[in-house]
Amino acid sequence: MDTKELEGLLLKYSAALKTLETEISILLQDYEYKNNYNPVEHIKSRLKSYDSASKKLISKGYDVTVKNIEEHVHDMVGLRIVCSFLSDVYEIVKIIESSDQITIHDKEDYISNPKETGYSSYHLNVYVPVYLIDGITMVAAEIQIRTVAMDFWASLDHKITYKFKGEIPSEIQEEMQNCADDIHKLDRKMLSLNNQMQEIKDDQEII
Repeated sequence: MDTKELEGLLLKYSAALKTLETEISILLQDYEYKNNYNPVEHIKSRLKSYDSASKKLISKGYDVTVKNIEEHVHDMVGLRIVCSFLSDVYEIVKIIESSDQITIHDKEDYISNPKETGYSSYHLNVYVPVYLIDGITMVAAEIQIRTVAMDFWASLDHKITYKFKGEIPSEIQEEMQNCADDIHKLDRKMLSLNNQMQEIKDDQEII
């Protein structure tokens, strides 16, 4: 692989991540200013490594080339937004949809339709503009939006199951699914409690 070509690709991805981080930050600050509420607990960002991209291409049956990375690895740029409550996830989706700088080309709602493993999150596959000397280029990125509880489950699931190179034992799969169900129940319960507290607060303000 041409080293110079790879460096140029990584430069674009790095610029795309900065653009995405900046735009999301501005949108969320504006939302907080207008609503007096911050739905975000924390945000994590990352650039997928060349090794990870190579493994992904090989697993899909593609040669490891710069062109194939661009065409078949759409999560080289990744942003994870972790929020407080279930309703915040969908509010953040609306916030991102309002952006003129972020173009959404695909949505995957793994909250309404969790994966078989129990994994839950809301994924947005997007394009962000990168302004270079030669002009504007649109770079693919992935945004994951989830609650604190979902993030907790996903993190531990990765650590527990990562050691298995083959098929995960059925008893482990079943227990992880049970834990995922408990997480979903907790999210709904915390949302209900938050709504109840908001109603009490609103009633007190009226009085």
